[in-house]
Amino acid sequence: MKNQKIKRMVTLSLLAAIVVVLQMLGGYFHIGPVSLSLVLVPIVLGSALLGEKAGAFLGAVFSAVVIVYCVNGMDVGGAMVWNANPAICFLVVMAKGIMAGYLSGLVYKAFSKKNRYLAMLLAAITAPVVNTGIFVSSLFIFFKDVLDVWAEGGNVVIYVLSGIVLLNFVPELIINIMMSPASARLIKEK
Repeated sequence: MKNQKIKRMVTLSLLAAIVVVLQMLGGYFHIGPVSLSLVLVPIVLGSALLGEKAGAFLGAVFSAVVIVYCVNGMDVGGAMVWNANPAICFLVVMAKGIMAGYLSGLVYKAFSKKNRYLAMLLAAITAPVVNTGIFVSSLFIFFKDVLDVWAEGGNVVIYVLSGIVLLNFVPELIINIMMSPASARLIKEK
């Protein structure tokens, strides 16, 4: 019993450290204009290995790093959102990370008894859909002025589809899908 608790704490701590490092390095992985984010992979893995509460915790760790980048200006777009309304920015950023981890854990749990690979695939899809979905919908609800600035006078919907969805969400989704078989294998061998 004690060994299981220690093993769980160590696993969660290692995954949290990986989340921090991947989020901090996230701005350095590019293929042309596409930023490659790997940070959701350990969040999904943790939610599958340790449950949805651990996924929520890992999502909160991810969100905390994002908040730091918004506050100190290392994420220019995030700083604009922070400056527009710090309280709502904080709530949105925390909600998107926590919910991405929590819901991916629930999805994994719901399907894992039938097929672990399918469960991991669906959890891997859930995390970026929730993360980006909450972010984009919140931009339209709370930060329309910021979106207008980002779109530089152009069509905001086209900007969101081409700038946020195509260049951010799609690569994030593809990476998570590609990593899901390996993650499922790790779960199977635990």
